Amino acid sequence: MATMHLHIIGICGTFMGGLAQIARARGFRVTGCDANVYPPMSTQLERAGIELIEGFSADQIRLAPDVWVVGNVATRGLPLVEALLNQRARIVSGPQWLAENILNAHRVLAVAGTHGKTTTSSILAWCLEDAGLSPSFLIGGVPENFGVSARLQRPGAGLGDPRGAPFVIEADEYDTAFFDKRSKFLHYRAEVAVMNNLEFDHADIFSDLAAIETQFYHWVRTLPAEGRLIVNASEPALGRVMSRGHYTSVDYFHHEEGWSVASPCASEAVSLLGTSSALSPLDSFEILHKGRVVGSVSSPMHGAHSRSNVLAAVAAAVAFGVPAEQACASIARFQGVQRRMQLRGEIDGIQVLDDFAHHPTAIATTVEGLKRQQQRSGDFGRVLAVIEPRSNTMKLGVMSARLAESLREADLVFGFAGGIEWDLGKALSPLQSRAFVHQDLNDLVRSIVAQARVGDRILVMSNGGFGGIHEKLLAALRTKSSH
Repeated sequence: MATMHLHIIGICGTFMGGLAQIARARGFRVTGCDANVYPPMSTQLERAGIELIEGFSADQIRLAPDVWVVGNVATRGLPLVEALLNQRARIVSGPQWLAENILNAHRVLAVAGTHGKTTTSSILAWCLEDAGLSPSFLIGGVPENFGVSARLQRPGAGLGDPRGAPFVIEADEYDTAFFDKRSKFLHYRAEVAVMNNLEFDHADIFSDLAAIETQFYHWVRTLPAEGRLIVNASEPALGRVMSRGHYTSVDYFHHEEGWSVASPCASEAVSLLGTSSALSPLDSFEILHKGRVVGSVSSPMHGAHSRSNVLAAVAAAVAFGVPAEQACASIARFQGVQRRMQLRGEIDGIQVLDDFAHHPTAIATTVEGLKRQQQRSGDFGRVLAVIEPRSNTMKLGVMSARLAESLREADLVFGFAGGIEWDLGKALSPLQSRAFVHQDLNDLVRSIVAQARVGDRILVMSNGGFGGIHEKLLAALRTKSSH
């Protein structure tokens, strides 16, 4: 029998790139195309031996694969999309292909929420791995413990359960494809489903928070009665989702009758830091279930938000069958996630850090967490925040009014205005002389380096490659150092 050939349109996105690696591991022939290529996904695809075509030209139709897997980067008007529709080619979305060809042989653990999906999924996958369950996973980032964003293990392993091995997946609420406007997670029939938090995002496809809540409700309605929902009880939006009804049993966290931490600090700064930042010792706390201590945690991540991610991951691992004490013990060996406060380099006492934050809430938690962690370790160096409004929501300017407040704890703020149509300078004007905005990337780099001094941490925040700014900054700092 001939090997099935998949051609993936939009292969360099975090989800589609992970899907490509999983399909390759399953034995399918995989090719793909995309317009933008940058690490870490491009590196992973190269290592997997997957052929990549630049662009979306119509002549790719000659490849004649068995199925065209279409990512949501593919829109009407692209030459390849129009050619496929004209020839009535067999097209399928990535989530649908994954559900029908991979997930159907596994026990699925899915993590949803506006923030923390990648970190929580990574912690959960590690808890299962550390317990000897060898999970498969598809995550929107690269957990340092694994070194890849996606992995496929042999079906049938995992607690000796005939229903299959565990598969951890980051469950995104963004729509599926131009021909399927449902949220991606509606394709994932999860046995264990985590709902971490929920606020307004994706303004390009959702009109308001209520519209996103409806998608979460639709997802809840697809979950099996014998499964388990892990829900953040402190989130009003999730409370509204659950009040609409469900058939699945629920474990709440941040709830005295469910999962909680022994000494939650409501006023504590929130942080997404991992060990790659190497800024401070472990954060230690106890995890409780129904008021009883079930394990002690020593976490490489600090802050209330990170504790919440750990709590959700531990609750999900326990729901799957991992002993609570084992899950808690695993956290100390979790090494963080690439592009989550990752140290990219240091020149003459000036650090360049990389973080995926792109929503005002995530930006605020990242900046505030870094400042608090510095203070706890007795380090009072400056934080130079560098932002690229790159997500669809940010490009539309919907969140622009919240930007200045989200950056208030940064000592200096540098914004890249290239590619956006709203006034970034005006949005950052409440920061007055602390804010600098540039249209040209090289001008931005020069401005940052000119003002950087020993002890500073340059915190770069973007959900894209940002034109290779990290290496540009390090190169410019080296040049400055040599003079």
